[in-house]
Amino acid sequence: MIGQIIFFVLLGTASFLFARRIGVIRRNILSGQPWDGTTRKSERWSTMARVALGQGKMTKRPVAGVMHLLIYAGFIIINIEILEILFDGLFGTHRAFAGIGIVYDVLIGAFEWLALGVIVACVVFFIRRNGLALARLVSKDLKGWPSLDANIILVVEILLMFAFLSMNAADSIAQQRALDHYVDAGSFPISSWLVPLYAGLSDGGIILLERSMWWFHIIGVLAFLVYVTYSKHFHIILAFPNTYYSNLNPLGQMDNMASVKKEVDLMMDPSADPYAAAPETEAPPARFGVKDATDLTWKQLLESYTCTECGRCTSECPANLTGKLLSPRKIMMSTRDRIEEIGKQREANKGQWESDGKFLLGDYISEEELWACTSCQACIEACPINISPMGIILDMRRSLIMEDSKSPESITTMFNNIENNGAPWAFPAGTRGDWTNES
Repeated sequence: MIGQIIFFVLLGTASFLFARRIGVIRRNILSGQPWDGTTRKSERWSTMARVALGQGKMTKRPVAGVMHLLIYAGFIIINIEILEILFDGLFGTHRAFAGIGIVYDVLIGAFEWLALGVIVACVVFFIRRNGLALARLVSKDLKGWPSLDANIILVVEILLMFAFLSMNAADSIAQQRALDHYVDAGSFPISSWLVPLYAGLSDGGIILLERSMWWFHIIGVLAFLVYVTYSKHFHIILAFPNTYYSNLNPLGQMDNMASVKKEVDLMMDPSADPYAAAPETEAPPARFGVKDATDLTWKQLLESYTCTECGRCTSECPANLTGKLLSPRKIMMSTRDRIEEIGKQREANKGQWESDGKFLLGDYISEEELWACTSCQACIEACPINISPMGIILDMRRSLIMEDSKSPESITTMFNNIENNGAPWAFPAGTRGDWTNES
């Protein structure tokens, strides 16, 4: 009974902390501007199934894709075992689902093979991240906490899977010795390799080992549940809504700013009265473009929390590859850092946001980064969960131009040419074709 009480308290505490953190993230995301992603639902469901559930874009890098698939499958399928552990912990039973017979044996055996796959994949990823010095994994974007976070998750997953296998190894020994309440159930193709390590333990030692690994595994899972909401690995949950709300338009298609489009429509309508007052229900936009994180749409803020920090976008970015300051991954990380900071200050002020004098544009993301982007869409194409760093970049460029009248000289020249000549080129329309007359 004491064990059940402890288990219930741990489960309740983890659930409360998880729910509270989810509430904070939800408020931060919804502090963004409106975004309409409710159309084309069937296409959205198929996109989510293909990209998030089916890992459709991971295969572009086969080695990493296979390793990630092992971890992904292990994480999803092995958690079926957690259902039994939860049941046992709450009701004081042991292997409560063993009554399903041969199916139970098959499931436990499959879980063990997947656990081995997770261990192998995590070891490979740990070596790739820390030993092989792959450029996208040792970038300055990942210095400090991001790098530590990735390593913590890899080590924790290895320990959790080892605890799971050790628990099963001790359980199989207890079954062979007909100890206490250990029923004859389960198939142990991988944990049997660990049996020689523990076979010399006394009966009490075997029971202590099995119980210790059981508690370590479930406490580790509950701690992981809370920790993951503070980690980049929260993408294991957010990848699904993020891919559902993917931008389904052609990659090169830019969204119109509603307020600007109205002005253009007015200019193009010969019957419109240019002096007519705007309807009172139409409030002017608070800002043209994006200067701070709350100017972004809630979808863009969702993307910042979904970012896996894998660096595929940065490794494909031509600006970054030629030594420019731009890193699409850093754009997403900076956006998340800023909205987190805004959220913390808002919570400290009882839900009210008071400007701290800082902005996403300038304090977190520099103008040099923004103007280095070539708008080639490579970052979007490379992202395994359809995140668009370029969308944030373009919106922040709009702020620089429309709010601050700031742009590189080459772009300013182009604007002037369009205004004066009706085209980006420095030639009046009347002489633009003269070159065809040259002999």
